[in-house]
Amino acid sequence: MFDRQPRLTGELIELRPATPDDFDALFAVGSDPLIWEVHPAHDRWQETVFRRFFADGLASAGMLVAIDRATGGVIGSSRYDFERAEPGEVEIGWTFLARSHWGGRYNGEMKRMMLDHAFSGGGVERAIFLIGETNVRSRRAIEKIGGRLTDRIHQADMAGFSATHVIYAIDRPA
Repeated sequence: MFDRQPRLTGELIELRPATPDDFDALFAVGSDPLIWEVHPAHDRWQETVFRRFFADGLASAGMLVAIDRATGGVIGSSRYDFERAEPGEVEIGWTFLARSHWGGRYNGEMKRMMLDHAFSGGGVERAIFLIGETNVRSRRAIEKIGGRLTDRIHQADMAGFSATHVIYAIDRPA
């Protein structure tokens, strides 16, 4: 059985299961409108919208909180989910990081730890990443860690509009 809420520790960050008590710290990070500027849910910085996002993350039983190991501060979150995944796949997504931690090192380490965990057991052969079609920043970030664009797409209502998400994949190493 796949553990959706592991504790993972890297050089830069620690990932741990999210709890209801994490709302204030995560909203303090996620209330920055520039984080969501190119995201299909560009209104997620608003408290009511973020509160729904947070509740959905908790309900997924796969939400992880990212902590900067140097400071002990909360810097964002990510999660595992199976709702849109095909058999043998897990979705990794809903990731956001404080702008102070942008630039690849933190996101790259987070995704590598999550991928390593996903591929270490539980029958996962592929990780998928749903990214807003026009979210060039996130598309470049997933390509930097080896994501390849598939021909699959997903439509979702976000911020009052239908948004197209492209799907990237990373396969379990042979």
